[in-house]
Amino acid sequence: MKFLVYTPDAVYDDGGVLERQIGGDLIDLRTEKWRGQAQMNEDLLANADGLLLWQMISLDAPTIARARNCKIIVRCGTGYNNIDVAAASERNIPVCNTPDYGTAEVADHTIALLLALERGLIPFDEAVRADPIKNFDHRVFMDERRLAGRVFGTVGLGPVGTATALRAKAFGLRVMTYDPFLPRGQELALGIERVESLEELFAAVDILSLHAPLTPQTANLINATTLAQLKPQATLLNTARGGLIDWEALYDGMKSGHVRAAGIDVLPTEPPDPVPKLLRCHANREPWLHGRLLITPHAAWSSVESRDDARKISMKTMVGYLSRGLLRSCLNKQHLRPA
Repeated sequence: MKFLVYTPDAVYDDGGVLERQIGGDLIDLRTEKWRGQAQMNEDLLANADGLLLWQMISLDAPTIARARNCKIIVRCGTGYNNIDVAAASERNIPVCNTPDYGTAEVADHTIALLLALERGLIPFDEAVRADPIKNFDHRVFMDERRLAGRVFGTVGLGPVGTATALRAKAFGLRVMTYDPFLPRGQELALGIERVESLEELFAAVDILSLHAPLTPQTANLINATTLAQLKPQATLLNTARGGLIDWEALYDGMKSGHVRAAGIDVLPTEPPDPVPKLLRCHANREPWLHGRLLITPHAAWSSVESRDDARKISMKTMVGYLSRGLLRSCLNKQHLRPA
């Protein structure tokens, strides 16, 4: 017996070579390059035993209802805000994610954004490229700041938050965290200071790095009110989820100068449609943003190795459940009824 597995938003061009190796004779894998929510194959959606999902497709309640034969949903990544987990639970469908890939890459990327912003790497490169003789002068950008001794704060201290915090410590930064779900004492083992509220964290940090999931409670966590609580001239980093930031508020915060700089890898809608005002200013190279904003296209997780890890782990999760009923990194296990 073969199980039909459907990937409607494959991020690779090889048709699923790694997935087919793992699935073997047990899996009939059908993959499609993402073309949009409306272009999903309804026949495959209705008949698939398993859905293997990246980040482009939204599995909302109506879509899950059309997946009439679905036995499991596996997210090829950590974040699962594109899946209505409650709707899947109502249909007794396990939802699993793949949290154990790309941790080092996202942490490295976060620190790379920080270094690029604080050391003026982009403005320096652009200036020298424009005129290698005239602009071979450190004075073309005079806003670099020393890292050592400043306060680096994380919202969230899960695997990526922890890896980022340890890297920040290596640069001589004093690291603080706010995470209400962190077991007591874990911060002591890491040599990190813990605070009991976001307000306390925001008031203390020079650099704020977001490492929280996107939930109804964390949506627009960074807004006009919380930005006002942030220490003036702080730098904001986000390699977690785009929906954590209210982009209108971020525009106002950067335009006023209250927020010194921002390094962003994730947007509320990807690709951005409509394009946020701050991003339009960035695209237009408006002088007031020079050297202060750095955007990457949800690439923090990405490397040759991490892409392979995400593919292999997610497919092994799929095969393990369909063949033997094994659940790995299940997000809704407590809500499932016995088969």
